[in-house]
Amino acid sequence: MLPGKAYTSGEILRIATHRRWLLVIPVALGAAVAVGVSKHLPNKYRSETVITLVPQRIPDSYAKSAVSSRIEDRLATLREQILSRSRLERIILDLNLYQLDRRRLPMEDVVQRMRDDISIQTEGRESQSFQLSYVNSDATTAQKATERLASFFIEENLRDREKVAEDTNQFLDSQLQDARRRLVDQEKKLEEYRRRYSGELPTQASTNLQAMQNAQLQLQSLGEFSDRARERRLLAERQIAELQTQSPIATATQAARPQDSGVESTAQQLATARARRELLLTRAKPDHPDVRILQRAIRDLEVKQQAELKVSAGRDQQPADELVSPAEALRGKRIRDLTDQVGDLDRELLERQQREKHLLDVIANYQARLDVIPTRESELVELTRDYTTLQTTYQGLLTKGEESKLAADLERREIGEQFRVLDPARIPERPFGPKRPLIVLGGAGGGLVCGVLIIALLEYRDSTFSCEDEVVRLCQLPVLAQVPLMLSDEERRGRHERAVLVRITAAAVIVLISAGAIVVWSLRF
Repeated sequence: MLPGKAYTSGEILRIATHRRWLLVIPVALGAAVAVGVSKHLPNKYRSETVITLVPQRIPDSYAKSAVSSRIEDRLATLREQILSRSRLERIILDLNLYQLDRRRLPMEDVVQRMRDDISIQTEGRESQSFQLSYVNSDATTAQKATERLASFFIEENLRDREKVAEDTNQFLDSQLQDARRRLVDQEKKLEEYRRRYSGELPTQASTNLQAMQNAQLQLQSLGEFSDRARERRLLAERQIAELQTQSPIATATQAARPQDSGVESTAQQLATARARRELLLTRAKPDHPDVRILQRAIRDLEVKQQAELKVSAGRDQQPADELVSPAEALRGKRIRDLTDQVGDLDRELLERQQREKHLLDVIANYQARLDVIPTRESELVELTRDYTTLQTTYQGLLTKGEESKLAADLERREIGEQFRVLDPARIPERPFGPKRPLIVLGGAGGGLVCGVLIIALLEYRDSTFSCEDEVVRLCQLPVLAQVPLMLSDEERRGRHERAVLVRITAAAVIVLISAGAIVVWSLRF
């Protein structure tokens, strides 16, 4: 190659035209070799089947499926299970596949070759179907292997879904038992807490307040009764003192003297006392202290009335010294009755003091309960919050457990989501491979590359001048004249013979290319 020589598009076209046979012949030879090779390659047949996901036959509103993964994710798991060595090895042995390979290769390589011959593709992004295909040199064997693989997919999907449903059911059962145990423990804690602090709970605040108010009312009523009892006791003591200071004659004279117009008689006092007793019985029981006091007063008035009647009846017949005796007796009896009344009042006051002390203790107890209620409320809120959380968790697990049981029953009865063969595998009518047109084109392309390399090598070794510009550029001398090529008769005959030979060769190449095209066309599929 001349130094500094530049190859333009026109120069490249000239070289290709000048050495065209160096391109045509390698292309023809490469195509012919590719035709021969593709003719001896064994045919491969591909059997296909389409498997679709059939939804469950019961609406989701009644029973939800335990498996909700996408078909792509499920296919990824099923692909690993179906294309495992154990399953593929069983198919290879059952259908007697890859006989030659099994003789000279280990089983792992044979299984890997079968994996390469299996293709799994989804129909679309939103589609619920996928295509399963298998390639083999025998059409019937390809169809049988495809059917076997499809059955494996369907069976394994059913088995996996049932296993997932059962595992989910067992998991939820265990979680439900644990949640029930924790809920029962929390309920026992709440029960123990309510039993321990009974009366101090927030819900009992109103009851405690009402009970304390009732006790305070009772205490107030007891205070009023005690005040009245003290007044009666003081009055009785005054009467005793007056009776003790009176002389017997004054007492008798007073007893014998008729009643003043402004003072009630004994009969009137007795009637008034009886009326007060009847009125008091409408509001109190017979054993009430006021009722008992009135009854003693009535008895005293009755005795006094009888004594007065006796005095008035025997006043004219008996001596004057004997008139004092009934009065004295009446005074003594009156003093004794008043003394008994004072004793009763003392006992009643002591009893009421004890009751007041008891009521004060009750009020203090209720007040202590009311004071500790805020603390119990905060403790109970914490216990109740944990109990509410556990109860919500338990209810959720119980609902999910029932749904899981329904889902497991769906899978066991095979009425849930499952794979079904939409387009069964058929025996292929035409071979899937090898791609003979592509092989022939590849051979022709290889020949073309070889021809280009040969031309490039010849041009690299060619150091002759091909035009006037190269002489001027390299020698830097002007061209004065060009001498044409002068050939002898013998050289002309040789050129003619070579031209005829080239034409014959070109015709042969054209014939070979045509024959190769015809062969490829006849072997197409």
